[in-house]
Amino acid sequence: MDLLLPFVAALAISMAVIPVMVRLAPRLGMIDKPDPRKVHQTPIPRVGGMGIVLGALIPVFLWMPHDRRTMAFLAAGLVLLVFGVWDDIKELGHYAKFLGQIAAVTIVVYYGHVYVTLLPFMGLEPVPDALGQIFTVFAMVGVINALNHSDGLDGLAGGEALLSLGCIGYLAHDAGGAGLLVIAAATVGGIFGFLRFNSHPARVFMGDGGSQFLGFTLAYLVVQLTQKVNPALSPALPALILGLPVIDILAVLYLRISSGRNWFRATKNHIHHRLMGIGFDHHGAVVIIYMVQTFFVISAVALRYQLDSAVLGLYGAVSIGLFVSITVAERRRWRLAARSRLGRMDRIVERIKAHAYFERGPALLVGFLVPAYLLAATVLVKRVPADFGAVAVMLGILLIGSLLLRQRPGAVQNRLVVYVTVAFVVYLVGRYPTVPVPAMEAVDIVFFCTIAIALALAIRYHTEEVFRVTPMDYLVMLVVLFVGATTRGNTEGTLLAAMVVKTIIMFYAAEWLIERISARWNGLFVTTIMSLLVLGVRALL
Repeated sequence: MDLLLPFVAALAISMAVIPVMVRLAPRLGMIDKPDPRKVHQTPIPRVGGMGIVLGALIPVFLWMPHDRRTMAFLAAGLVLLVFGVWDDIKELGHYAKFLGQIAAVTIVVYYGHVYVTLLPFMGLEPVPDALGQIFTVFAMVGVINALNHSDGLDGLAGGEALLSLGCIGYLAHDAGGAGLLVIAAATVGGIFGFLRFNSHPARVFMGDGGSQFLGFTLAYLVVQLTQKVNPALSPALPALILGLPVIDILAVLYLRISSGRNWFRATKNHIHHRLMGIGFDHHGAVVIIYMVQTFFVISAVALRYQLDSAVLGLYGAVSIGLFVSITVAERRRWRLAARSRLGRMDRIVERIKAHAYFERGPALLVGFLVPAYLLAATVLVKRVPADFGAVAVMLGILLIGSLLLRQRPGAVQNRLVVYVTVAFVVYLVGRYPTVPVPAMEAVDIVFFCTIAIALALAIRYHTEEVFRVTPMDYLVMLVVLFVGATTRGNTEGTLLAAMVVKTIIMFYAAEWLIERISARWNGLFVTTIMSLLVLGVRALL
């Protein structure tokens, strides 16, 4: 199965649902208000979890066989979403949250039969089922809370989960785990859709509804990967795959216990708090954590068949070294020197930003290139499959009806139609090019680099901060490099990687345009309708 479909569906659903939930957040009470233990200074909607979870679960339901494991995963995900959203509204106590987590995990362990049988340092001798099930419930609840507590800075929990999912996806692909790949691809799509709104400064938080689901999904996939899909993997490998969130929550618990504090009372002693405490800004703290997490997941790929002692030894050594370094810096009252003035490159960028062409040019370029690509590509693709044509006609009618009924340009159905059209066009151009592939590749590189740069400039120009690379930029760069490295020499993998990157760029560009549309009958929507109708007609010919 083409993994682009669940990825694109999840990305589209996530990016469509979140703006709607942002408008509903004040009515639902899903607003995260500032307090002394939090970093943000203004109220932020915590509705991103709805986009992540629905974006992941709907494609899994559509493209996965409805066996016991899949249904258990879907049911557990919905349980966590309900409890998470309830907590985001009412702020449940710890025991109520634990109840929801245990209920969700129990479903996959005892109904879906997803549990640990092989433990580190025990060789190939399986543990009794009853013991393995109890251990799995305890461990999965621990992972859920580890990722939940790592959600303290913009883009942090989502980025860490994304890196772990990339590692799981690679190892699952290596072992032929198609089912795990679908779940991983859908979850990655949901996260990417959310990160569009969560890059610093965040407009949306994922809340417990999102962070608990991501922790659960990682735990579920890791157990499936190491216990079912490829038991030859080191049983200790989950430590490296899950990486920093696990050791961070263990370190926090140690600090709370050693200081006589309540185990469950929130404090500002997570690694991101401590990095900011010694002088790193928001961007710096997130990037450092991304780098450490990247090292862990790359090490997991490299050491997947090594001894348990080697895997845990590396994990422990790096973790101890990191926390010892931070502790020493704190005790010596070391502080990172802050930049007091703009550097030469920053001053050059500021002069460029002051120019009138810089204000209008990038935005006009994005507004021209996206519709032009949609219209040109639908005409130039070699063929259009019949099922694509039928869906295209229905989507065109849906968008026309929405506009005739005077729905807002940013309405969820309008967004979905545009996103699906973009995904259709990128897929068809990749699968059925009309020009020789080398020539198409050259055109694609020039076009998508141009639109990516124009979009970045258009977005950055409308902010007051200095133009600079953000943690989200680093994360996307890491993902692209990882996909490129793991698909080298694989023609199908390279094609998929290229389509994923193009789809992400086009989704962000389309979403940016939709946010700035005021007229219902605008260039983007009219071009989308024309493209869909052309696809429908070509499929019938």
